[in-house]
Amino acid sequence: MNNISIFGTSSDAGKSTMTFLIGKILQEHGFTVAPFKAQNVSNNSHVCDDGSEIAIAQYFQAEVLEVKTSYHLNPVLLKSGYGNSASLIVEGKAVSTKDVREYYRLLDLLKPAVNRCFEYLDNRYDCVICEGAGSPVELNLMDKDLSNIYIATQYNTKIILVADISKGGVFASIWGVYNLLPKALQKNVVGVIVNKFQGDMTLFDDGVKIIEEQFNIPVLGVLPYLPLNIGFEDNESLKNFTQDCRHSQKKIAVINYPTMSNYNDFEPLIANKDISLEFVTSNVSLEKSDQIILPGSKLVIKDLIWLKETGLFNQLKQLKSDGKNILGICGGYQMMHEHIIDDKCIEIDTPTQIEGLGFVDANIIFKKEKILKKEGALFEIHHGVSTKYPDDFEKDNISGTFSHGLFNDEPFEIYKKKTIKNFVDRMKARIDVKRLLNSVS
Repeated sequence: MNNISIFGTSSDAGKSTMTFLIGKILQEHGFTVAPFKAQNVSNNSHVCDDGSEIAIAQYFQAEVLEVKTSYHLNPVLLKSGYGNSASLIVEGKAVSTKDVREYYRLLDLLKPAVNRCFEYLDNRYDCVICEGAGSPVELNLMDKDLSNIYIATQYNTKIILVADISKGGVFASIWGVYNLLPKALQKNVVGVIVNKFQGDMTLFDDGVKIIEEQFNIPVLGVLPYLPLNIGFEDNESLKNFTQDCRHSQKKIAVINYPTMSNYNDFEPLIANKDISLEFVTSNVSLEKSDQIILPGSKLVIKDLIWLKETGLFNQLKQLKSDGKNILGICGGYQMMHEHIIDDKCIEIDTPTQIEGLGFVDANIIFKKEKILKKEGALFEIHHGVSTKYPDDFEKDNISGTFSHGLFNDEPFEIYKKKTIKNFVDRMKARIDVKRLLNSVS
């Protein structure tokens, strides 16, 4: 069995979903598989079984495929930093904050970590399914790309293209990506999956003929648009969630500040038909909400300043006085403290102390060593430490915690497994499984 690269013909084409879908198909035919992404750029991450940190997409793929989670699945992770910088996480541990240009200069130093992790998986599984990043043929960045061209070239993977038809221009995107690939990689393209089709799928029968006969690229499947509502990778995918609110009994507002993180905390709430969930991006009135949640944040100080600039800061203080139920999770919990102190420049380029909401009678101090903890469904990822309440806080209408995964429960786990099975079954029915297996064997 050859290893596989999943290349998107555009961003948000569905590479993450195709990775676990193809993985499930291979598993059903007796192969062992592992998901892999050499480099991910995401504020949404999770703590692994081995105590390391990886992007949520690879954690979710591993959950679906029932693979033990570790840093090997995502050796390089970039998270938002101040200015043009990014927090660099290598083999599961935060190592530094780098300017993006400086990061690109370090790529050759990161390749050994990528190689170690890929080869670790390659030695243990029949097939490593390597998710690409964005488009593989951004010509000005191809020499700086770890997830697409580098992996496919270094390990001679078979390549499956994923094209998003909902955006329009699907023929141009397939033709363009294929023909801009290096000639050696064009030979490894075994097919394309046309994703997110809406409407009568027979209308694309002629499209399949065009791709196969004129482009000479096999079509492995045409898949319908089907919202999954779990495994949100980023803010863009979060915008696509759907929710049945016809019989909701409780309204919850989540403050969606600029660097909100760990969107997956709210998947159980989206799945709960008794709850109507709203993501708030401006200073709209929150009086009619039964509960307000301040979620995780990659840049707590930046998002706290945003709260003040938008007017939400003052509204939250008034709602607290009015007895409104307010919950803070991780970064949001930190904002609830009296002051946030970053004298080691973890999140900002000069030593800073900023006033918080003052709901919690303590301060937050940023530490250089990131806290990574996992216990069951709950996990922690944070630099800020409370001077008085290291785990959680609860008083009157105010509560806060450093733990993510707060709403996960048995009913949601049952819902998640059922949803994934239904999704895989519906999608698998549209895949030419025999052709897929022959092309990657």
